[in-house]
Amino acid sequence: MELSRLDWRRASKSHEDGDQCVEIASGSDEVSLRDSKDPDGPKLVVSRSDFRYFVSVLKNT
Repeated sequence: MELSRLDWRRASKSHEDGDQCVEIASGSDEVSLRDSKDPDGPKLVVSRSDFRYFVSVLKNT
């Protein structure tokens, strides 16, 4: 997957000038995450099922 060509987006609750945001992008089978302050830095790529599990854990915390 070519990460630079993905459509990266921030959370809807992020401020326009927010510099402490996580951005996500969806591929066909994976979800990618990056730090908005460092868009050219490292990315975390996980399967869709792992991402769904991660989000469900956060919601139940």
